[in-house]
Amino acid sequence: MMEHFHGYEMSEEEKTWFETYDINGFDRPSVATDMAVFSIMGMDSGNGGRTNHRKDPEKRLKLLLIRRASYPYRDCWALPGGFCRRGETTAETASRELQEETGVRDAYLQPFAIFSKAGRDPRGWIISHAFLTLIDGEKYQVHEGTDAWEAQWFCLDIEKEQTDRLVDAFHASVTNRYHLRLSCTAHEELQLTALVNERKEFVRFHEKADYEIVSSAGLAFDHAQIILRAFLHLQDQVESGGKMVFDLMPEYFTLSELQKAYESVLGRALVATNFRRKIADYVTETEQVLEGAGHRPARLFRRNLEAFYR
Repeated sequence: MMEHFHGYEMSEEEKTWFETYDINGFDRPSVATDMAVFSIMGMDSGNGGRTNHRKDPEKRLKLLLIRRASYPYRDCWALPGGFCRRGETTAETASRELQEETGVRDAYLQPFAIFSKAGRDPRGWIISHAFLTLIDGEKYQVHEGTDAWEAQWFCLDIEKEQTDRLVDAFHASVTNRYHLRLSCTAHEELQLTALVNERKEFVRFHEKADYEIVSSAGLAFDHAQIILRAFLHLQDQVESGGKMVFDLMPEYFTLSELQKAYESVLGRALVATNFRRKIADYVTETEQVLEGAGHRPARLFRRNLEAFYR
């Protein structure tokens, strides 16, 4: 028993109380992490470096999934993740598991939700701390790990359908259905789908949301819900500020590439002049250009460090 805990010193009475305290008198869950790893990548790319093209290649928002090598959900696709070890923070677990299962190192991990609904895992009471990760996927050689048969990038398409809406002065309820489609460009026959219902309740303008997986083909556990919520969180982050998108970019990029990355996340086209005005403070023009046969070289930019280190 620690008598000093973060500068707090126990009284003699409290020390006596701890002598009879038994933490095993309470049910305790296992704690795990899951990582939603997104990248903006070319349709035919999964690994390797940047190449020059006459025209910018089509790029899509992709999600990294692993095929499970063990039960439960053996052979199903899942987000990288795993259980916390004694003494680890959930962030340390997420970083370790991501490296072990995919080979991705030093990725920025942003926590965005905790998943604790009863019955979410057939192995028992397991609470998952979910993290959002953005990387330049074209510079990583992702590989399978100890808990995975293989790791693959999937194009992610999500369509939103509003099925119910009721609004009055102090209360509102909105029900949306999301159609998720994940397609692996390395294996055209590999398609994963899911339907997830979202019900939002607003009481005096404060929101509470609940999610239900209607169907999930090929995805393990409740990962269809985690994927959806990671994507919605990413969209909210980009709408509110946008600096997070730079984690999807290589060190040097054209403004056109940057705009396409924003558009891939938001799912809509942006007016170039408005976009460039919005991100002007975030970028610095360099002397480098992207050479390509048959068209004028495009100026390359990089992050303006003054905008990111404040």
